[in-house]
Amino acid sequence: MIDSPQFPPLFRGEVVPSRVDPFDKAISQAIAGVDSGTIYYSEAIDTLQAALVLAPESTLEEAVQAVYVAQVGLAESLGALAPPEVPVHFQWPSRIKVNGAVCGGVRYAADTDTPDSMPQWLVIGIDVPFLGLPAEPGENPNQTTLHEEGCSEITPMGLLESWSKHTLLWLTKFMDGGFEVVHKEWRPRCDTLGQAIETPKPGVFVGLDERGRMLLRQDGITDTLSLIDFAERT
Repeated sequence: MIDSPQFPPLFRGEVVPSRVDPFDKAISQAIAGVDSGTIYYSEAIDTLQAALVLAPESTLEEAVQAVYVAQVGLAESLGALAPPEVPVHFQWPSRIKVNGAVCGGVRYAADTDTPDSMPQWLVIGIDVPFLGLPAEPGENPNQTTLHEEGCSEITPMGLLESWSKHTLLWLTKFMDGGFEVVHKEWRPRCDTLGQAIETPKPGVFVGLDERGRMLLRQDGITDTLSLIDFAERT
């Protein structure tokens, strides 16, 4: 029997059947008006899939910065539970990297895609693989799982519980101190800053601006990319 995760105050959890995607469930319930702070999750043992419903009180451009909050919460959770020698980094816009390879990440969607509009809801999901690499080691070196990286002591429910606590902590810091507080924690964990990248668009990743948009320089011109452009459509 799988122990149910313990969620911090202001959050509550609801398990979904194995055939249901927690992210899809969270969106449908957000549309129906479920309370902010509800986390839908699967009890699968080979992956962590969960989604948090939020009811922002700001424009979408500001609210979507909570994606960085969720990433920081996930990185801090892995840092607390994984062996100390296992590095955790970010890949913009929403991937998590463990030992230099992609190991899941964050999904997000809102009821609007207009930056200056007020969203009625924002759903942020996490998807972290624990098992499931191809049979041949090294077949896909750019992707990994937690067990492949020596994190076999971590369980999906243990990571979910930790993520919920760290994410609530950073949501509070975000609401009190703005994006700058989150940016200071996010920036050192992004291992492609200052480097030439190919995705989501070729250029040199200069950093993030005060609105959380990617600054991408190419041929002497700096372009901006918003997290909003990479949200899942509903």
